[in-house]
Amino acid sequence: MATKKKQDPSSRIADNKKAAYNYFFEERFEAGIVLEGWEVKSLREGKVQLTDGYVVIRNGELFVIGLQINPLNSASSHITPDSVRTKKLLLHKEEIRRLIGKIEQKGYTLVPLNLHWKAGKVKCEVALAKGKAEHDKRDTIKDREGKREVERAMKKFSK
Repeated sequence: MATKKKQDPSSRIADNKKAAYNYFFEERFEAGIVLEGWEVKSLREGKVQLTDGYVVIRNGELFVIGLQINPLNSASSHITPDSVRTKKLLLHKEEIRRLIGKIEQKGYTLVPLNLHWKAGKVKCEVALAKGKAEHDKRDTIKDREGKREVERAMKKFSK
């Protein structure tokens, strides 16, 4: 039985915390991402926002839209950085074909979950997700508040 290895927290660049609130995750994929040099430098400084990002499929290729990487103040003068440039994701053809089939089903979408470092390269974790209804979102909030109250009670009791 294969065990899933937990990522080192220091390798995380950015998380899309809003995605877990808005979607149920069916499957997760790790994709490479095509970046320019100034974007990698900005990622090292943590100047990235993943919350509004989403993934589209065009001509059998995956692209992430809405991933905002803000340029550094010390960016080179011979380039014109575009912070919301569409970035290409790299996956195997078989995985892309399978995703295309799943996305054509009603209610499924692709959502970027996080950016992280792996062997010196930036990877994007993408999830095949189904949107939550409003009552599901309320249940998520209720569960989170319940856990918080239990933690407070345990903390108070342990003192």
